[in-house]
Amino acid sequence: MRLLAFFKREAVLTVAALCALATMVLVPPDAAYLGYIDLRVLCLLLCLMAVVAGFQSCEAFQWLAGHLLSRGTGPRALAVILVLLPFFCSMAVTNDVALITFAPFALLLLDQMDCRAAAVPLLVLQTIAANLGSMATPVGNPQNLYLYGAYGLSAGDFFPVVLPLAGISLACLTAAALPVLPRDLQIPPVHPQPLRQPGKLALYGALFLLCLLTVFRILPYGLLTVLVLGTLAAVEPALLRKLDVSLLCTFICFFVVSGNLGRLPAVHGFLQSLLERSTLLTGVLTSQIISNVPAAVLLSGFTDNWRELLLGVDIGGLGTPVASLASLITLKLYLRSPGARPARYLAVFTAWNAALLAVLLAAVWLTSVGA
Repeated sequence: MRLLAFFKREAVLTVAALCALATMVLVPPDAAYLGYIDLRVLCLLLCLMAVVAGFQSCEAFQWLAGHLLSRGTGPRALAVILVLLPFFCSMAVTNDVALITFAPFALLLLDQMDCRAAAVPLLVLQTIAANLGSMATPVGNPQNLYLYGAYGLSAGDFFPVVLPLAGISLACLTAAALPVLPRDLQIPPVHPQPLRQPGKLALYGALFLLCLLTVFRILPYGLLTVLVLGTLAAVEPALLRKLDVSLLCTFICFFVVSGNLGRLPAVHGFLQSLLERSTLLTGVLTSQIISNVPAAVLLSGFTDNWRELLLGVDIGGLGTPVASLASLITLKLYLRSPGARPARYLAVFTAWNAALLAVLLAAVWLTSVGA
């Protein structure tokens, strides 16, 4: 029973491990396996998870949300704030953390305002906002962090590619959020709680800056790992037990799968032929099936066209609920709420995702034609 519970709780890791084992049958383990693992990415992921856990322990995001909502906003402004909070915060703390923080907060506010009818469109837009906002920075999501390191990108390479689409996404999400809440909605006053443990928050902020310096290759990742884990062990050791080690194990499995498939001539040739036709669309379509993080790891071994791959897996987070695993966070949250209507949620989710996916693909196409 414990094993079944683990498989259910860690479904992504389980599937990744099974895929890795299957490829190990085709490509028996040897010394080349050591070259599969990107230790820098794993250390950066671990450090970022640790710092974000510190931010969460200080309730920094709840304080930010309460502070923004305490200014007597109307329904339209409130809807925009609730949607754009995960958009901007995901740029720093990843899309899944932004949703874990702000989606329950949004449901709580809707219950207080007796406006549960707006839950579906609001949660859907928050999900899309977190996924699209996260593409604006190298640390916004795991696939960006991986591709930034795997291709040896610089800030000058990365930001000109993603920021135009992030700007288009911001405009679309703002417009979409405006009519979500009724105009005559009575909004209860929000009283923000005082900031907890400002000293610790400043410490975690400093560690986050060190993470950014490491992402941009100014600080060695080994030194960062020692500093971050050593600080947590000294200041708040309980957080070390809360780190998502399964994500790191999942990445290791992805590395093994990608490395082994690259050594199979038939698979290598097939993926290369798809990527030569359109790296962008291959990234988008692969993300719909296996999610955008494993798609990035898998496809990066077969193409040098990092621009289209980066855009493909980031835009590819739109579409099916599994295209970005962060989308499952809000889906599960909604399904556990009273009076949940799964069919309506999936219908609204699919409609908005398809619409924004089409807009962003058109924007990329128009940009490439103009160039």
